[in-house]
Amino acid sequence: MADLVKRVESWDVKFDTERVKQVLDRKRQRMLERYAEAMAGVWDVEVRAKQVLNDAGVSTALFVPYLDFARELYRASRVRRISGNSFALAAQVLLDKWSARGLNPDVLANIRTQVFDIGAPPGP
Repeated sequence: MADLVKRVESWDVKFDTERVKQVLDRKRQRMLERYAEAMAGVWDVEVRAKQVLNDAGVSTALFVPYLDFARELYRASRVRRISGNSFALAAQVLLDKWSARGLNPDVLANIRTQVFDIGAPPGP
């Protein structure tokens, strides 16, 4: 029982709201910079993907799922830091996933190559 009391006391000290606020105040500027960088990257991907969609004549009503595909590719490349053949394989898996949901695989492949500059994965 003493261990339980000690754990609760430790948690209470660790999550003192004033202490948490001080830590976040110290980290806020760098957090804001990283967020701004990430949003700039996402915005760039979305603009380029929209251009591909416009060129392909895709209805604006269908833009959202195609942009979701582009965002997933962005997350794989930037957040998960997947690159090279692994990124090409991951892109193919995402392309297959979104194709199965009814999106045009040719348009998805154009987003993959024109926005992210990757082709189909190498064969076996």
